[in-house]
Amino acid sequence: MLYFAYGSNLNHFQMKRRCKDSFFLKKIKLKNFKLTFRSKYRAADIEPCKNSVVPGGLFEISKSDEKKLDIYEDYPILYKKYYFSHYGKKVMTYTMTKKTSFCFPTERYLSVIKRGYKDCKLDNNYLKKALKF
Repeated sequence: MLYFAYGSNLNHFQMKRRCKDSFFLKKIKLKNFKLTFRSKYRAADIEPCKNSVVPGGLFEISKSDEKKLDIYEDYPILYKKYYFSHYGKKVMTYTMTKKTSFCFPTERYLSVIKRGYKDCKLDNNYLKKALKF
């Protein structure tokens, strides 16, 4: 199954620890969405936004990896699954169930995401924009 990571799961070390069968395929962009941070966890989320993109990592994951991610993402309480098509293939990602207002992430969480941006060779400007710099 294909999984789109846009937050801390971009970090290859963390993703491998969490999902042992996962395999990074390539970086892709999810169109008409934007990256934000919210909830009491100050975690990454995506929301529809015309003419905006969210860069992320496309991973191949196993069924057992998906079950582990479901637990980590507190599915279906905190996050729900969102499916989209990428070149005719079905891709799964998570999006928060409650769209609370923006909350700046913790430094620790942000450093994990920044490492993930490096791991996936993503443009840091998208992250800066989401953080409102």
